[in-house]
Amino acid sequence: METVKKRKRQKQSFADILIDIVIYVFFGAFAFICVYPFYYIFINTISSNELSQKGLIIFLPKAIHFQNYVKAIKIPGLMDAALVSVGRTLIGTLFTVISTAFLGYMFTRETLWHRKFWYRFVIVTMYFNAGIIPWFLTMRNLHLTNNFWGYILPAIVSPFYIILAKTFVESIPKELQQAAEIDGAGTMKVFFSVIMPVIKPIMATVAIFAAVGQWNAFQDTLLLMTNNKLYSLQFILYQYINQASSLKQLVNSSSSSAVAQSVATVQTATSIRMTVTIIVVAPILLIYPIFQRYFVKGIMIGAVKG
Repeated sequence: METVKKRKRQKQSFADILIDIVIYVFFGAFAFICVYPFYYIFINTISSNELSQKGLIIFLPKAIHFQNYVKAIKIPGLMDAALVSVGRTLIGTLFTVISTAFLGYMFTRETLWHRKFWYRFVIVTMYFNAGIIPWFLTMRNLHLTNNFWGYILPAIVSPFYIILAKTFVESIPKELQQAAEIDGAGTMKVFFSVIMPVIKPIMATVAIFAAVGQWNAFQDTLLLMTNNKLYSLQFILYQYINQASSLKQLVNSSSSSAVAQSVATVQTATSIRMTVTIIVVAPILLIYPIFQRYFVKGIMIGAVKG
């Protein structure tokens, strides 16, 4: 094997080597462009706030400290918003995944009454919607304003996710379902015992999309919620970015001795914005490594039939 590898290396021409170098440089630069903004924000949150305010932190942190995170946690309303965001992400993702998997399965069953009509009825909502005002009026009439379920119920059914799930289910041999039905299994038994264990890749893919969507959403909070106990973390971030200057005074004055603080750790508008940004973004980044092994398989099989 080593001999074969050596021969392959020797057969590479100068043009092949040059192309490899260009590819590595291009994708390396692209990866750097994607990662650097997050890295830049993070090193500014752990560096001297004075230097960060002046824009002197570019590649390496200076005068490292973690007081920004300690003080950011004490910001009024931040922890309540974090609980709301975590709750809507977990519950909303669970409901979305289960409903998507079930509808994707039902739309493949020829025994479903007017199956094609209901499938097209759901899919058409991808292209047409009434707009924000009718949506708000509907939500208000359903008593979903200032209601936690206003975050959950509208996101349960998503046409795009259903298309992925339906296509994935269609790739499963029908003999599995037929064998279960011959043994006396009903629709729900087939779904939970036969279909769900097989479609884990597409469920994981939908879970990623749904979790990111729930975590990043803030417009529904803006439109539906006036009770600050129901504000989401993203909405709090939106407010804090706009009010960072006044917020820094609140954080500094809430410290035991703001006068005695080091200049490096005194909160600035920049430190507030960047610290809250990291707090908001970091949790959702942890989801990707968990579901990564399912993601590629799920999106490929769910997107292309056969």
